[in-house]
Amino acid sequence: MSYLSMFEGYSISLMRIKMNQEPIGVACDIVLPQDLTRWDDIIPSHQNDEYSVSVDETKLYPFPFNSEINHKIILWAGDITSLQVDAIVNSTNESLNDNNPVSSRIFQRAGPGLKEEISLDVRDCRTGEVRITQGHSLPARFIIHTVGPKYNIKYQSASENTLHTCYRGVLQKAKESGLHSVALPIINSVKRNYPPEEGAHIALRTVRRFLEHHGSSLETVIFVVNKVDLGIYEVLLPLYFPRSKLEEESARYQLPEDVGGPDGEPIVPDRQIRIIDNPQHTLHPDDESVDLSVQLETSITVGDHAFSQMQGDLDQQRLLGGRSLNDPLADIMVKEIQHQERYERLLRRAKTEDLTEVSGIGCLYQSGVDRLGRPVVVFVGKWFPFNQINLDKALLYLITLLDPIVRGDYVIAYFHTLTSSNNYPSFSWLKEVYNVLPYKYKKNLKAFYVVHPTFWTKMMTWWFTTFMAPAIKQKVHSLPGVEYLYSVMSREQLEIPAFITEYDMTINGIRYFQPEAPS
Repeated sequence: MSYLSMFEGYSISLMRIKMNQEPIGVACDIVLPQDLTRWDDIIPSHQNDEYSVSVDETKLYPFPFNSEINHKIILWAGDITSLQVDAIVNSTNESLNDNNPVSSRIFQRAGPGLKEEISLDVRDCRTGEVRITQGHSLPARFIIHTVGPKYNIKYQSASENTLHTCYRGVLQKAKESGLHSVALPIINSVKRNYPPEEGAHIALRTVRRFLEHHGSSLETVIFVVNKVDLGIYEVLLPLYFPRSKLEEESARYQLPEDVGGPDGEPIVPDRQIRIIDNPQHTLHPDDESVDLSVQLETSITVGDHAFSQMQGDLDQQRLLGGRSLNDPLADIMVKEIQHQERYERLLRRAKTEDLTEVSGIGCLYQSGVDRLGRPVVVFVGKWFPFNQINLDKALLYLITLLDPIVRGDYVIAYFHTLTSSNNYPSFSWLKEVYNVLPYKYKKNLKAFYVVHPTFWTKMMTWWFTTFMAPAIKQKVHSLPGVEYLYSVMSREQLEIPAFITEYDMTINGIRYFQPEAPS
């Protein structure tokens, strides 16, 4: 063989390599929906466990088990531009030129024809609206463009309604256009300050309701997420698309109070001032009246007249059935009512204040369920900057996270791994938190696991549960390693930072980090 032939062969091979190369992060192959795993084909981690949960058939769950709907759902972490579907969704800005990774990738792969079509025919898209274009060089036939809302806590209701409109509008446009498969990215952009978990709730329930009403028009809905949002969707999908009656029953204790209207839209209670002629309204937290002093932000001194003491005097005497407020039993009842009212005020504050500086720390979150279907709350001690954090906001975040969870049985896993004195909360703050939380927190807490405890942790736990929280003393368990949690929950359900597992392996070995044997 001549050098010329060798050179030509080498050149041809090099050209083939360059032709097959694509930029880093670009999918080389087209992905077909039939090659992806459907939601109903993923067996819940606790599906084969040897226990049963009795389902109360008289209490209808708002999102019951439906295998037909589940088969339409796919959760996938990948490149949306590689999907060969009828339509992919582009979350963009009003000028349709948003510089976000997903949108930029769509324009890059679609080619110049997309920009030309937008310039000539579409031009713009208002927030909450949708526009549809051809897919051009994409594997997808069409692109549905939508503009998600900017999130501001002052206009939370407007943001939620607009986000719902985006998801609903995309699905409606697909239906009107005769499309049967749609790939949905995360429309609630973090770039626009939208809390990821709250956005996921709206996305999931909106899709669920649409499939209930118009399921025959859509065969496949693919939630295309990044690695950050994947964990959120894995946890929340079973709430809206339970894969069994057992998972449906477990979801009852985790579903938020607001499950939306008939189409999944947020429900905003009418803002009105109501005159209550029945003082027993204080026994019903859901029946709230407006606190004018808070709303008007005024400080008006009325005086010592009985009218100014109405709630603590006449109303309370009627509420207690005519008992004297000096009666010891009446005193206990009044304190319990006041305690509940205080908690309700804090809960309302927690739902309106901006708590991102606390939620962003990541030291407190829910991580799946245990083998009995009970939600597991994880607290990472090393990530709790006690001396630097706003403790009032920390309490509010604790309340807003736990309130929907503690309505049923739940467990807490506290990881004391590699904590320092900067992470140790004071006894006074712990006492304040414990006293603020109502009885349901103590009653429904079934276990409190302390993982990697130290001598200081054991002494603090003993002192606290002996003198301040005896109601939970028998529920606290110290565990020397992560593996001991696997007797009560599947390892697939437990999401913890890497430094915890790395530390655990150094002291306990790696024997239990192998995959679980199939049931």
